[in-house]
Amino acid sequence: MSRIVHVDSPTKIRNRHMRSIAEMLRQLMQKPQMDAEARDMAAMITLLLWEIADGVEQSARAWEKRDYWMKAERFMRDWKWTAEIAANLDDVIRNEAWDLVPELMADLYPHFTSIQIKTMTRKAALWQGAYKKLLGDPPREFPW
Repeated sequence: MSRIVHVDSPTKIRNRHMRSIAEMLRQLMQKPQMDAEARDMAAMITLLLWEIADGVEQSARAWEKRDYWMKAERFMRDWKWTAEIAANLDDVIRNEAWDLVPELMADLYPHFTSIQIKTMTRKAALWQGAYKKLLGDPPREFPW
C-alpha cells in the first residue's frame, strides 16, 4: 500500500485563500450597495477566513506535537484576526446588518495590503451561492 501525499499544505491553502479574499475585497469595495453578488462575496470571505483559521489551528497543533510551544503560540496570535473577523462577519451576515459590512471590510483591508493584484484571476463562480451555503451551515464559535 502506498502513502497518501497531501500536495496542498495549510500554507498553500492559506496563501490561495488570502489571494482570493484580496481580489474579492477589491471588487467589494467598488460596489455602491450590497446587492446579491456583494452578499455572496461577503459570505465567501467569511467562509475562507474560517478555513484559514482552521489551517492555522492545524499548523499550531503540529508544532505543539514537536514541542515548539512558543512558535505555535506566536503563530496563533499572529493569525487570530482571521477567526475574529470571520466571527464578526458571520454574525453581521446572519443578522442581515449590511450597514456594518463596510466597517468590517475596513478592518480586514490592512491584512491584505501586501498582496499585489495586477490582474483578477478569480472568477465569479468562486463566490456564487456562498450566501446560501453560509446560512445553511450552523453558526461557528470563535475557536481560540
